[in-house]
Amino acid sequence: MRKGNRLAFDALYKKYWRHLYKAAYKRLGDGDQAKDIVQEVFTQLWVQLAIKGSSDTIHNLPAYLYIAVRNNVFKWLNREKKYSAVPDLLQELEGCKTDHGDANLLYKELQAAVESVISALPHQQRAIFRMRYMDDLSSNEIADKLNISPKTVRNLLGRALRKLRPTFLLSQLIVLLCQSA
Repeated sequence: MRKGNRLAFDALYKKYWRHLYKAAYKRLGDGDQAKDIVQEVFTQLWVQLAIKGSSDTIHNLPAYLYIAVRNNVFKWLNREKKYSAVPDLLQELEGCKTDHGDANLLYKELQAAVESVISALPHQQRAIFRMRYMDDLSSNEIADKLNISPKTVRNLLGRALRKLRPTFLLSQLIVLLCQSA
């Protein structure tokens, strides 16, 4: 493979793909996402060995591949967890506004700021954000509705969240203030 031998890569792919897919699927329970992760692992391997010509020796290829799949699954789960925290935070703020008078004003201002940032997002990012957090659709469901890949959904959602991050950091501060009051 280091010499760019496509047949060597194909043989490795055929030998390990099904086992790696099962390992990813076992952790995720999502066939499409498991396929994406396994494909990414093989792409990384090809780039590392055949294109970059890495001199690193892989002593135990099956272990290397399983660890790469496991790490990519964990990265994906972390991203999904991060994205899922948005509705929880808004729900905490909702409870905060009813319990504390000063927080009510902060909540209204924050809500207006969030809506302003969401409205300023490009059309597709805004639509994806609303489908994810208002309609509670998964990345795969959004991808199916919009006829785009789940990875594109995650990328656009990530961009939208980066624009919203300062507003959500402020909202976390308000929740902490409400809890300590």
